[in-house]
Amino acid sequence: MTNTAILAASALLVLAYLIDILCKRLRLPAVVLLIGTGIAIRQLADPFGLHLDWVDPIVPIIGTLGLILIVLEGALDLQVTSQRVRLIATSATAAVLGFALSLAVIAAVFAYQIGLPSGTAVLAALPFAVISSAVAIPSAAALPLPQREFVVYESSVSDIVGVLVFYAWLHADGSFGNFTAEVVVGGLVSLVVAAIAAAGLYALINRIEGHVRFLPLLAGLVLLYSVGKASHLSPLVLVLVCGLLLNNPQLLERTRHIKRLHTGGYDATLREFKGLVAELTFATKSFFFLLLGYWTDLARMADPEAWILAGWVVLAIYSTRWLLLKALRQSAADRLVWIAPRGLITVLLFLAATETGALGPFPFGTVMLVVLVTATLTALAQRRPASAATA
Repeated sequence: MTNTAILAASALLVLAYLIDILCKRLRLPAVVLLIGTGIAIRQLADPFGLHLDWVDPIVPIIGTLGLILIVLEGALDLQVTSQRVRLIATSATAAVLGFALSLAVIAAVFAYQIGLPSGTAVLAALPFAVISSAVAIPSAAALPLPQREFVVYESSVSDIVGVLVFYAWLHADGSFGNFTAEVVVGGLVSLVVAAIAAAGLYALINRIEGHVRFLPLLAGLVLLYSVGKASHLSPLVLVLVCGLLLNNPQLLERTRHIKRLHTGGYDATLREFKGLVAELTFATKSFFFLLLGYWTDLARMADPEAWILAGWVVLAIYSTRWLLLKALRQSAADRLVWIAPRGLITVLLFLAATETGALGPFPFGTVMLVVLVTATLTALAQRRPASAATA
């Protein structure tokens, strides 16, 4: 059993690496091929009675670790400078308004199509309203710099806002007052705790020595996430702010005492830390989507109701996004409108919503179909001629 698990994990990781190389050459989002490969492995293994029993409990765990690493990796890539203030403001506005608009329309669809109560309809719609930065950021690599940076900031903010609002709504028990308190108070407390934690991590990175340097930092961040979630704070805000401040030490060094901690080797150490985070993110994300495909029941995806709901959700996502980008007069809106993929966060949030029992027989196939369709449309948009991108 142990040797089989090791063999399977090693083979899956090598396979994921080969798929990633292939997808880069074909300019496709790896998530589509990874999920498809996982589904194919399941179909080939089942007739021989081969089943990976450890997949069911491990998928949510790997997904959560992947979520933390994806947000951290994205934050470590964000630059906060005076020249980018306008870009950050526009991107954040697009992320928040886009999230709110798509949430309202998708919740209305669920209430009308399958008769969910309004509060439950919002809970079911929240996962679908979040743009996946894990898919969007790599997919924007071929865009001109202004549009690429817009996608990076917009999708990162969408991740954070979506998770913050989702867990606030989940813990509010239908009370708008409780929801507001969760968002405002929880968000402010999270920011304060994150700033303190970031200062501590900054001091450690400047002083850390020896061969084992970065895994304790990552373990500390995961611990911070777990404590934040248990305390009903906004755990991903903690991770985001820590990563953002580490990559923009000038924000921390406004305090004289913290500025004294800076050493000449900080930039080199931070680059090494980013490299480790990128490697771990790739491995965790690849495992998650492969195992998610293996975990998926094709019968659920073949459910006609799932296809109908997925069609309405996809229509809501792109119609509201097109209207918003046009209203914001965003350049290259006709191409950016298609970069709105759903991915790991959508799946994880939906699983968390399902655990409450409130969604009842909601067709899970809808989630997988929306993830696959939006990722595919994102890929097709990037295959358009370069002239279309600047139109």
